[in-house]
Amino acid sequence: MVKVLVVDDDTSVRDVVRRYLERAGYEVELAGDGETALQLHERHRPDLVVLDLMLPGVGGLDVCRRLRETSAVPVVLLTALGEESDRVLGLETGADDYVVKPFSPRELVLRVGSILRRAGASPPGAGETVSDGPLRLDLGARRGTLDGAELALTGREFDLLAFLLRNPGRAFSRAELLERVWGWSFGDHSTVTVHMRRLREKIEPDPARPARIATVWGVGYRYDPLEPS
Repeated sequence: MVKVLVVDDDTSVRDVVRRYLERAGYEVELAGDGETALQLHERHRPDLVVLDLMLPGVGGLDVCRRLRETSAVPVVLLTALGEESDRVLGLETGADDYVVKPFSPRELVLRVGSILRRAGASPPGAGETVSDGPLRLDLGARRGTLDGAELALTGREFDLLAFLLRNPGRAFSRAELLERVWGWSFGDHSTVTVHMRRLREKIEPDPARPARIATVWGVGYRYDPLEPS
C-alpha cells in the first residue's frame, strides 16, 4: 500500500487530511512536529510527504532540506503564507508542489495522486475496477458504466458508489457514510439521502423499488449485489 506521511501541528488539519487520504486508499502516518516527521521518515520510508511549513521546533523548510539530503521522496507543502517568495523558496528547497491554506482536501488528494504518478508510483485505484454484474467502476479513470453505457456520475456520486461496491452486504448509517465518503465528522444527513436517491435513479431498473441500494430502516443503507461474488 502507498504510504503518505502527513506533518502538521494542527490536529484538525491532520485529521481531515488523514481521512481523505485513507478514503482514497492510502496508508497514512501523522506527525505534529518536524523532528517526529524526520524520525518517522527514517523509520518507515513513506512514498510521499505532506508537509506544513509553519511547524514548532524544526520548521517545514528545514525538514524539507534535511529530507533532500538523503531522500528523493516527493514533498507537498501546506502553507498559510500567501507570498510568492515563500512558495518559490519551498520549491527551491526541493518540494514538488504546494497547496495554500485554506485548501480543498479533495484537491490535495488529486495533487498527491498526480505527483505519485510522475514519480513512477501507482496511486491507489490505478487500474483497479469494482463491479456487480453489468455495473462497473474504473477507479483509476473514475468512469462508471452500466450495461456498457457510461454513467453520468458526479464526483461525489462516484465516490459513494465505489464505497458501496467495496463494502457489499454491510449496512452503514448516514453518519458513517458522511464520515467515510465525505470526510465529514458532522453534517446534514439529508446530503446522504439526496445522493442515494440520485444514485438509484442512475443504476436501478426501478428506483422506486431498488434492488441494489437497500434502505435499512432505523440504520441507513446497504448495497446488495445482484450477482454473487
